[in-house]
This record gives sequence, C-alpha cells and structure tokens, in this order.
Amino acid sequence: MTMQAQSTSWSGWANPLGVGRKKLGMWLFLVSDALTFATLLICYSYFRVANEWPKPFEFSPGIVFSSLMTLVLLSSSLTMVFGVAAGHSGERKAAAKWLWLTALGGGAFVALHLTEWNHLIHEGVTPFSNPWGAPLFGATFFLITGLHMTHVVIGVVYLAILAAGFGAGKFDAEDVEVCGLYWHFVDLVWMFVFPLVYLLSVSA
Repeated sequence: MTMQAQSTSWSGWANPLGVGRKKLGMWLFLVSDALTFATLLICYSYFRVANEWPKPFEFSPGIVFSSLMTLVLLSSSLTMVFGVAAGHSGERKAAAKWLWLTALGGGAFVALHLTEWNHLIHEGVTPFSNPWGAPLFGATFFLITGLHMTHVVIGVVYLAILAAGFGAGKFDAEDVEVCGLYWHFVDLVWMFVFPLVYLLSVSA
C-alpha cells in the first residue's frame, strides 16, 4: 500500500482525538486553569482553618447581594446554552443575540462585583488590612474574587468579539461552542467560590 493510499484510508490526522483543534486547546487551557483555582481555594481553606477567620458578610445586604450576582451569572450560562444551540442550527442572528445577552449578563456581574468591592473598601477591607485584624482574609478574598472577575471580563470581551463576528459570518459553530466551554467554566468556578468565600463567612 502506498503512502498516498494510507493517507486516503486514514483521515484522522486533522482531529486524531475526534476533537477539533480549537476545542482541544480550550480543554487543555481549562484543565490548567482549574488547577490554578483549585490550588487557591485549597490554600484559602487552610488559612481559614489555621487562623481566626472573620465573618464579615451579614445576610442582608451581603449574602443577598452576592446571591444576586450568582443568579445573574447562572442566567448568563443559560443564554450561552441557547447561543450554542442556535449556532449549531445555523441561526446566526439568533446565536449572535444570545451571545450579546450572555455578554450583558457578564457585564452586569462585573458591575455588581465592583459595587461590592467598593462597599468593602469603604468599610476598611483591603488586601493588606481590615477591621477584624485578619490581613489574610483581605489578601485571599481580593485575590480569588479578583482573579475570577478578570476571567469574567476576558469572557465578556471574547463574547462581544464572537457575537459581532458570528453575526457577520466570520466564525463557525465550533467557535461558539469553544466560547461556551470557557463561559461555563467561569460559572462553575464561581459555584465553588460563592459558598466557600461568602456563605461560610456569614455573620451570626
């Protein structure tokens, strides 16, 4: 059998794992990013157990406000699902609409998060000090939530570029699906951050 015949009989060279290059690349990135967040959350848990940890969040407005942030982010995951479905169905205008709505949800989450940060900073909570004399709380809180918020901001920019390009026919359905993987990952990370950082720090 000649090399040409072998090449014709086996066409797996483009996607040797049955996964597109873009999707595989995103999965590899998400695995490495998951390890980063897992390390941070494990360290946070250790600091919490090893030190006298403050409980600064009252149910209202602290937990109510962070719950609203969570609801907004989870809703954006739902619109992302609709966007991916529309993209695979070839409905470009509908997919672009859902992508814009997802970006809007991400932007709302960031705005709410910055409002919360502003409120905490005015109460004297910074990465280096806080009213409870537990500087590690501020350092870990702003590091973890800040890193997550950075991912959300990147996702919003990613969604906006994709929505504008997909509506104009510059991207394909796989691009939308890859973006969906990233966005769902960002939402999943928050579902670990929210209970660990907020719910376990509710003041009595």
